Amino acid sequence: MAAFAHDDNSVVVVIGSGAGGGTLANELCQRGVDVVVLEAGGHESIASFVNDEVAAFKQLGWLDHRTSSGSWRIAKDFPNLPAMICKTVGGSTAHWAGVSLRLREHELSARSIYGDIDGANMLDWPLSIGELAAFYDRAEEKMGVTRTHDIPGLPGNNNFKVFYNAAKQVGYRSANTGRMAINSRPRSGRAACQQLGFCMQGCKMGAKWSTLYTEIPAAQATGRLDLRESCHATRIEHDNSGKVTGVIYFDANGEEQRQLARIVCVAGNAIETPRLLLLSESSKYPDGLANSSGEVGQNYQRHTSGSVFATFDEPVHMYRGTSMAGIVTEESGHHPGRGFAGGYQLQSIGFGLALTAGFINPGGWGRSTTRAIDEYANMAGLWIVGEDMPRTSNRVTLNTNEKDQWGIPVANVHYDDHANDIAMRAHGYRQGRAMYEAIGAKNVFEAPPFPSSHNMGTCRMSERPLFGVVNKWGQSHDIANLFISDGSQFTTSGAGNPTLTIVALAIRQAEWIGLEMNRRSI
Repeated sequence: MAAFAHDDNSVVVVIGSGAGGGTLANELCQRGVDVVVLEAGGHESIASFVNDEVAAFKQLGWLDHRTSSGSWRIAKDFPNLPAMICKTVGGSTAHWAGVSLRLREHELSARSIYGDIDGANMLDWPLSIGELAAFYDRAEEKMGVTRTHDIPGLPGNNNFKVFYNAAKQVGYRSANTGRMAINSRPRSGRAACQQLGFCMQGCKMGAKWSTLYTEIPAAQATGRLDLRESCHATRIEHDNSGKVTGVIYFDANGEEQRQLARIVCVAGNAIETPRLLLLSESSKYPDGLANSSGEVGQNYQRHTSGSVFATFDEPVHMYRGTSMAGIVTEESGHHPGRGFAGGYQLQSIGFGLALTAGFINPGGWGRSTTRAIDEYANMAGLWIVGEDMPRTSNRVTLNTNEKDQWGIPVANVHYDDHANDIAMRAHGYRQGRAMYEAIGAKNVFEAPPFPSSHNMGTCRMSERPLFGVVNKWGQSHDIANLFISDGSQFTTSGAGNPTLTIVALAIRQAEWIGLEMNRRSI
């Protein structure tokens, strides 16, 4: 692995090593660019992952202090954990379930297709499906997404079989084990899925794609990657002209360091990325970096979600097998006759007992909750995941009254459901309930949203600088050598899990940065 000097101002500094940062770093290294990756977390491995939901959360989760506010139930149930993101090499690709879906044309053009929606800050992406298609192809090939590139789908576990039969009974035709970045057969030196059931705790088989053991090692093999673990970025600096010049961070020993840079790419997730930009205020940028529009931190989106669990006469053991390999897509279109704009997916989901008990009715107790726990072995589950509306008031800000371990203001995440989100969730609950009741469910439980790992929109793309933070390449409208490289770029959330799009955008961004560096325009 390379080791670049702190005063080497020719390097690209990438903050974060997840789907966006890890992929971008590798793509740049493959193009001959020297890259320093600053990762706030430590370095786990396939060997060190633990098949224990609680222990794995403590091992991988971003446990630094933050706060939340708003009317969303998360602010009550999980006030210091508004999102399940990871603090580890590989970022949230260690935690994600592997669902790999493309955005669709109506989701990229939501402002034009949905029209004005009261209380929503709608905007079209400055990108079309045509511009993204080739990069989606490359991302699917890189990640080994099932049901693409002649890769067979995963087998269905018991939870999926219940889900599949329930879907067929109510007339859904699309139910299958989905497009998953999990090997259904050995591929790229990694094993096939063995159905261990701990996809979201770090895959001990390495069957699930993660930048931890794909992109990062590939980048290191080029001799152009300097990966710095346990290095927490606290500020991005700039010169008198306004160009960024480097990053201030605390290293693994708690010492403050400065890494100079030709280009800085921020990929810290849609909560920590705007936080870092806001922390980097100066006399030239009094509202934070890249924030002339005032849009940094605004339009936080997390997907409209909720879960439906049902119990049956016979055992299901939903915790066995791939956590989320099951999908129904019929509800993902834009059909306003249902009473809401946009759409949602239904995805099978299986948790262990501890998480199931925590999510069915967080903080609650009583007969219905205890009955659900008692019947856990006979339980099946599905997740509603749908497009939520961007809102100016849903935002990430700095809480100057609360400090982290470095003495720096923490992020506050404020969120209120839009009426469209509420209507969509209610529709999803009805459909999920109808599915399970159609095949003889004894009891059905509607569970509230849990802290989401789908964080998007806080530094959104826009055609015009007035309405967003970055252009269609993820380049700041304000600062030519500052890029956003994660889900913060999303103009709208769409209904599909975001990781595939983050990877596709990172591949595209790396290609463009490489060309512009060769032209010496940045």
